[in-house]
Amino acid sequence: MEHHDFEIGLATALLAAKGDRLDALRMLADALARAGRHAEALDADRRILKIDPKNPTAHYNLACSYSNLDQLDKAFQSLEKAFECGYRDYKHLLRDRDLEKVRKDPRFRTFLDKRWGKRQARK
Repeated sequence: MEHHDFEIGLATALLAAKGDRLDALRMLADALARAGRHAEALDADRRILKIDPKNPTAHYNLACSYSNLDQLDKAFQSLEKAFECGYRDYKHLLRDRDLEKVRKDPRFRTFLDKRWGKRQARK
């Protein structure tokens, strides 16, 4: 059994006992994403945002799930929301494998220019 399988089982059991536990939802979403189960991770990300709608990391993770599912319009919308809510980890944004499809999209340069500034984005 891989570690993420254990985490999925544990988080699922915790959520069965009490369905709105943020810690269990975060564990579940992360483990599902690492397992490549992106549609299920997307559902977990949405559940997190129902409980904590202004969480910047949750919006960022939602963007990652959308990117992995080739839903780039929604990925960009979620990234915008993440930054509106305070997400600022540009280094992670530039290397996160889950956002590879987003970074290949021409809109990504515009997004960086808007959020980071043209001078910084081109360094």
